[in-house]
Amino acid sequence: MGDQGKSALFPNYGRYPLALVKGEGSRLWDDEGNEYLDFMSGLAVTNLGHAPQSVKEKLNEQLDQLWHVSNLFHIPNQEKLAGLLTANSCADRVFFCNSGAEANEAAIKLARRYNQKVLGNGRYEIITFHQSFHGRTLATLTATGQGKVQEGFAPLPQGFVYAPFNDADAVASLINANTCAIMLETVQAEGGVITATPTFIKAIAELCEQHDLLLIVDEIQTGMGRTGKLFSYEHYGIEPDIFTVAKGIASGFPMGAMLAKEKLAEAFSAGSHGSTFGGTPIATAAGIATIETMLAEGLPARVAELGDYLQAKLKEALAGNSFVEDIRGKGLLIGIGCTQPVAAAVAAIHAQRLLVVTAGPQVIRLLPNFYVTREEIDRAVAIIASALAPYGAETVKA
Repeated sequence: MGDQGKSALFPNYGRYPLALVKGEGSRLWDDEGNEYLDFMSGLAVTNLGHAPQSVKEKLNEQLDQLWHVSNLFHIPNQEKLAGLLTANSCADRVFFCNSGAEANEAAIKLARRYNQKVLGNGRYEIITFHQSFHGRTLATLTATGQGKVQEGFAPLPQGFVYAPFNDADAVASLINANTCAIMLETVQAEGGVITATPTFIKAIAELCEQHDLLLIVDEIQTGMGRTGKLFSYEHYGIEPDIFTVAKGIASGFPMGAMLAKEKLAEAFSAGSHGSTFGGTPIATAAGIATIETMLAEGLPARVAELGDYLQAKLKEALAGNSFVEDIRGKGLLIGIGCTQPVAAAVAAIHAQRLLVVTAGPQVIRLLPNFYVTREEIDRAVAIIASALAPYGAETVKA
């Protein structure tokens, strides 16, 4: 695999021993010519598969016209993409940036600034949840309810408190005079593919209404069709004040966005926040092509159908395997919860040329692209069942 000499890169990623060099649809190839079935999608990024034609054409067109200008000028592609996002969501305003962490950072800043500069109440504290994941900047890793993400970065910024997920009573007990917002994921993807219950989400929305708090929904992994709706909050019949997207928004081109209700627009006045590379002509061209393709081809509905199919096939194939605890998730964001750590099992799956990823130490996460076929799902399930069979036998023996 690639150059085995000393790397000039920081060792901050625990990398799998593969160097991937080409992708098409659901397939990837390494530098030795080996083909893999991809059920990672770059961690929910390449939702339309690798190198989708509709996005490629739009990018090529834009590359011949203009690559970058400052946000001190109007950028027509930004207006078009923002219009597509707001026309198909509960949001009225959009801020473009480069990543999910930046989108969540913008959401945190907007929530604080709205309370302090518009409402004038001085509130700044945000309630988040244990096992959540919101990013790697200092503010977003502090918002993240996982100690391992925060380790070594003290002192952490003030203003975040954590509640158990799916426990509305615990959230209510944390609300105080400084609370300005509640920030959550509808599915804690990095935290183990833990899905919020409808009762919990409804209760959180009611708490926000009752205490005049902002509801922030982190849609970095769940948005852009991944759960079977364009945005996952739609499953719950709520409208967040702020929500964030990234990953699948531009088919692999770096982009993030923070979306909000009209009442918050005043808080981000000129000069209050910015991003040099946020919403470049190239990035927004990829975003326009991605969302237009999703809408034109009804892909969120296809995701819902195929997600049900994949879960059903997994439950059938893994029934009786004592290593497997449960199958959970929404749409094509699925977790296989296991009774023991799964690192070795994931390596065994990779050895059979299927790429999957973990979601915490005991969960195997599946994130196929939205054009995945039933035949590809059947093949993936067969590989997983084969690779996990010895682990079930070991668990029984133990």
